[in-house]
Amino acid sequence: MEKKYMKRSWPSQIQVKNKNRGMIASSVMKTNTKKNSLIGTIATCLTLIFTLSACAQDHKKNESRLKTINAIASSSVLLNNQQSFIPVTKLADKKFVSINLGFTYQTSFDSLLNKYADIKLLSADKYRDSATLNDLDDDLKYFSTVVIAISDQMASNGKYLNFINSVAKHKEVVLAVFGEGKSLAAFDNLSAPIVWSPQLNNEAAMVVPQIIFGGIAAQQTLTKGYSGKYTMGSGYKTTVTRLKYTVPEDAGVNTEELNAVDQIAAEAIAGKAAPGIVVLVAKDGKVIYNKAFGYHTYDNAIPDRVTDIFDMASVTKITATTPSVMRLVEENKLKLDTNIGFYIPRARNTPMNAIPVREVMLHQAGFIPYIPFHNYVKEGDYSRDSSALFPTKVADRYYVKKGFFSDFMWPKMLNSPIKTRGSYVYSDISMYVMQDIVEQITAKPLDQYVLDNFYTPLGMHTAGYLPRNRFDKDRIVPTEDDKIFRKTLLEGYVHDQGAALKGGVAGHAGLFANANDLAIYYQLMLNKGTYGGEQYFKPQTVETFTSKQSNVSRRGLGFDRWDPDASKKYPSELASSQTFGHTGYTGIGVWVDPSRGLVYIFLSNRVHPTVSEQLGKLNIRPRIQDAIIKAVDKGNK
Repeated sequence: MEKKYMKRSWPSQIQVKNKNRGMIASSVMKTNTKKNSLIGTIATCLTLIFTLSACAQDHKKNESRLKTINAIASSSVLLNNQQSFIPVTKLADKKFVSINLGFTYQTSFDSLLNKYADIKLLSADKYRDSATLNDLDDDLKYFSTVVIAISDQMASNGKYLNFINSVAKHKEVVLAVFGEGKSLAAFDNLSAPIVWSPQLNNEAAMVVPQIIFGGIAAQQTLTKGYSGKYTMGSGYKTTVTRLKYTVPEDAGVNTEELNAVDQIAAEAIAGKAAPGIVVLVAKDGKVIYNKAFGYHTYDNAIPDRVTDIFDMASVTKITATTPSVMRLVEENKLKLDTNIGFYIPRARNTPMNAIPVREVMLHQAGFIPYIPFHNYVKEGDYSRDSSALFPTKVADRYYVKKGFFSDFMWPKMLNSPIKTRGSYVYSDISMYVMQDIVEQITAKPLDQYVLDNFYTPLGMHTAGYLPRNRFDKDRIVPTEDDKIFRKTLLEGYVHDQGAALKGGVAGHAGLFANANDLAIYYQLMLNKGTYGGEQYFKPQTVETFTSKQSNVSRRGLGFDRWDPDASKKYPSELASSQTFGHTGYTGIGVWVDPSRGLVYIFLSNRVHPTVSEQLGKLNIRPRIQDAIIKAVDKGNK
């Protein structure tokens, strides 16, 4: 393994803001100061690069770091929470902004905030001046909730106090205070919630945001009085409602045991299985591993980052279409045993008409696997420029003619032959059908429905369709350099040709997301429908869709599952019989193992620059899954 193949991105809870790119990136361990052994960042070492003794020290450092994290969490106090605003709920109703007034550890603070919600950042440079602080109101008009981090020393500055009090009159304010507590008296007239940490360091700056959003519970009350308002015993206690970002040792896992994941990922990069990889592991609601390896492309120009956005391919089926079906089933608007024709008028005079929805969700409807629609595109069906006649964007400089989906693709699917009904045949057409059923019932496009009902309320702020409409191109990992159909490098446009011709929003493909957003969604599934203090599904609904529901396959409803055929070792050799999830053609894998409280996310772009089979040949996804399971199981003995 050559070192040049690896780009290390340390555990997600220690990410900081990369000032050069304006992106969240990972900080690097510095071993030359005692301070960093406690509050600095830590790295998991590879035995091929470092000595075994150095690796052992990582475990000890993480044990020490965990003590520090726990000490900060247990000494931090939540004040002014009589309205139960903390932990924050109803994210969909809020627009967040974090104002940097010069807090020393602002980048770490903001990095953790952005794990939970879409938090816009306003720079200190613009607002430090007393002359311009008064002008901030205009920039805040589109935000409902203002988060401010401040130290004891900063609180002695009257202009900051006046500013905080002024904003609190018109906005929801959450104040994070760091230091000995002597500044608390300055906030006696403030009714907004305060999270106070007696420590002023980088680690505290990463703990307090987690208390604000419910990744860590507030446990302590004031052990002495600081003012007439903040007396001894003051404080509110909360419970954990969201993911925690921490070290493996917090979940009983030895950091050293996860080194095998690094080694397999490095092998994948060296073996050209994919230019870049991101792996995330959550155990018992705690994100204990999140690293990026390699680069966006083999040019090695942009290193992969844990915040990078990937094409989900078929993981779209269970992260967009299936939850929409689950919601509509719960609302009694969709019945699994009602036929397709009841919901889709255009299907009533087609072979699909009498097939029940349940068979569609199980891939037992008899549909053919897929139709290569891109092979039917001829001259005159597309243009390199957009116009009223060519409104549907397929990729950069590729627009398909109006009505290509509704007039050609959709009728061809509706009238495709039913050949294998009752048998398991995995088909993309199934999720085109389910998308149309969802849109017929909700009267909303699928992309808007999932954004409104799931992604925004959950805090999944990168998840969604059509990412080029929302994010800079360098945040999105490119897929294929399509030389035949679109004749361009696909950067933020869905790889799947059929989904692309539909305009990028399809039931079987088209979703993009980063690892953290997927971790939130699949933790919701692991929690049986509850996350962030809100219930999205009934436990029975989650159990029904994710458990085995077929007599002829391993499938759940929409969800893929563990295969009882031991010879297949699917999704991995050690995966439990409860495991559910899905894979994606672009090099994606998401698997939830309820028996272990485990969420495993694997993201790659194995189709760049062209489709590679190395990911499968090297067995990368299952091997990493097994390495994680071994580490978890060893820790639980």
